[in-house]
Amino acid sequence: MLRFKNLGSGSTGNATVVEGSSGTQVRRLLIDCGFGIRQLQTRLAQAQLQIEDLDAVFITHEHSDHIGCALAVAVRYRIPVWMSQGTYAALGAPDFDGMLRIAHDMQALDLGTFSALPFTVPHDAREPLQLRCSDGASHLGVLTDLGHASDHVLQQLQGCHALMIEANHDPAMLEASRYPTFLKRRVGGPYGHLANFATADILRAVRHPGLQRVVAAHLSAQNNAPSLAQQALGLALEWSAEEITVASPTVGTPWLAVAG
Repeated sequence: MLRFKNLGSGSTGNATVVEGSSGTQVRRLLIDCGFGIRQLQTRLAQAQLQIEDLDAVFITHEHSDHIGCALAVAVRYRIPVWMSQGTYAALGAPDFDGMLRIAHDMQALDLGTFSALPFTVPHDAREPLQLRCSDGASHLGVLTDLGHASDHVLQQLQGCHALMIEANHDPAMLEASRYPTFLKRRVGGPYGHLANFATADILRAVRHPGLQRVVAAHLSAQNNAPSLAQQALGLALEWSAEEITVASPTVGTPWLAVAG
């Protein structure tokens, strides 16, 4: 059985727990760790978990809203942290006290009850990776923080039963915002963040009858609205807008099952 719970998604911090179970064996992976220790503890408690319940952490890239307290978690709780060599270098190569693990594009991580396959994405970071998690029967795609979907990205999302995918901004709202011009260009550029219409295009490219759940993530508080993201993504899938779950920056999502 595979399930996941986002703990919070947005520029103020990002973290998602993926849990795989087989019989009495349960393994949990935290994807990104973009909060302080106390905030992470609070959000995990809302999921009936503690930091000690995590088996590993995977960091997608070095931006502060994703790296957060990962170093402290690794050293204090002796939990291995996976990231790319580029991400590690961009962080300044800190001492993880033996708990660092280097991840590579298309080299799966074996968590015991499920696997996590990293894949590269186009984003303005050193060597960003996103993940496809699977227990063999059920497949979850996690895709946040990218400016466009390459063929490689689209290939890794094929056949997923659930997707947590970035829907960062509405282009008209971004253009009308108070962001300086350079920031508008960065966010809306090919290595920035996905606009609602771009996310909708990805969903059209990977939709299939087995896709049962979509979570819109990393929405901009200034340049998007949940209703706009839900409308765009629902239209792409021919679902009602209400069938699209939105990951909140403060409470994330409920626990969501991934059914194959």
